[in-house]
Amino acid sequence: MTVTRAVDTSCRLGEGPVWHPDEKRLYWVDIEAGRLHRYDPETGAHDCPVETSVLAGVTMQRDGSLLAFMDRGRVGRVVDGELEAVTRIVDSPTRFNDVIADPAGRVFCGTMPTESAGGRLFRLDTDGTVTTVETGVGIPNGMGFTRDRERFYFTETEVHTIYRYGYDEETGAVSDRERFVESPDTPGLPDGMTVDSAGNIWSARWEGGCVVKYDGDGTELERFDVPTEKVTSVAFGGSDLDTLYVTTAGGDPDGRAGDAAGALFRLDVEATGRPEFRSDVRLD
Repeated sequence: MTVTRAVDTSCRLGEGPVWHPDEKRLYWVDIEAGRLHRYDPETGAHDCPVETSVLAGVTMQRDGSLLAFMDRGRVGRVVDGELEAVTRIVDSPTRFNDVIADPAGRVFCGTMPTESAGGRLFRLDTDGTVTTVETGVGIPNGMGFTRDRERFYFTETEVHTIYRYGYDEETGAVSDRERFVESPDTPGLPDGMTVDSAGNIWSARWEGGCVVKYDGDGTELERFDVPTEKVTSVAFGGSDLDTLYVTTAGGDPDGRAGDAAGALFRLDVEATGRPEFRSDVRLD
């Protein structure tokens, strides 16, 4: 397995990679810097089309635009590289964290905890209505769906756990939460994740310097080292979805965390991903 530094960024909190097959480019965010990064692996071109206060994650809409999840419960659309139509969908003093579109075009989105209350997980429906799914969450993080679309994964970083729920594609409801992976003795904390075409789960490890691969039963299969500690999320990209992109954090102007911190990495692994589900949300 080869690890390559794909883009030499220094993201303070690089997160949320999403492969856009229409554009053949990878998008990801630097949350605290409020930057949307964009990378074309064919040409090597990299830019930041959006810079705002906070940008926590994006989903790809069915029309090719992006939904951008921000702070204080705000969501906007990114069209042709421009942020527009920003709407507050929930009353929250904190920012969003990880987000994912479901097979029907809804979006599951988590918000960070405050000093007095835990984080929350919401479901944003296609008509713009919002349903609270979970409360009292430490840090809501990586999500995904099984190949049969009957189960939903949700990571709670602070308790070292990936949960698995029953999932109803017709309604978006989740139920019967169970602990799928518990990793208190594994280096690092579970962060962002993705599910490959074989149904295996790839979990980034915050402060663990690696990506861990699990099978559909939650058994660890392999561990892939990344040359920086704060590994945040993963996504398959490329025309055949056979490249694993890995976002990282910890970049700073003084380079105290090392020059690899905050870079985007490419892992050549023996696996392929699945096309990301696209959101189809109408914002007022």
